[in-house]
Amino acid sequence: MSILQKLVLASGSPRRIELLQQAGIEPDRVLPTGVDETPLRAEHPRSLAKRLSKEKAEKALASLQAEDDYVPSFVLAADTVVAVGRRVLPKAETFDDVANCLGLLSGRSHRVYSGICLITPGGKLRQRLVETRVRFKRLPRAEIDAYVASGEWRGKAGGYAVQGLAGAFVVKLVGSYTNIVGLPLYETVALLTGEGFKVHANRQSARP
Repeated sequence: MSILQKLVLASGSPRRIELLQQAGIEPDRVLPTGVDETPLRAEHPRSLAKRLSKEKAEKALASLQAEDDYVPSFVLAADTVVAVGRRVLPKAETFDDVANCLGLLSGRSHRVYSGICLITPGGKLRQRLVETRVRFKRLPRAEIDAYVASGEWRGKAGGYAVQGLAGAFVVKLVGSYTNIVGLPLYETVALLTGEGFKVHANRQSARP
């Protein structure tokens, strides 16, 4: 007799949902969690990504456990941080945010870190950290202004969406492309399968 497995994604990001679906995984529930994403004093960007993914997973689990009909589930959370050196770039919400981010990224290399945290139905907590190095071409002011006008940067870490118009800015990329989009698929699937989640069974149930 097979045990019904449930996967809860502790994120409301459409990009993360789409990436899981791309891998044939359909979350049983999407449970966004609001956490304070302010870096701690002298906190390295990679440490920030790991800490926030853990906080998101633990907060989602606490919320689930408070429900009367709680069923032990796999809880998956992620956080993506874009950084130039130790400087963490914001999730762009204003025109000034994105213009400042692109001005800083223009002609330079930066790193994208994603922390992944998985809590199993038995309460085991596992984490992974994925790093991708990215270099942008030099961006003339007119190109920055045109990208700002596109609006696709809203809410994006570092002020850009590599799967959109900003894909043309990338001169060099070393590491996981899906990490830049918001969820490193290889590492996420490996983490799930390593803890006993039946990815292939989920793929079959996700078919129309």
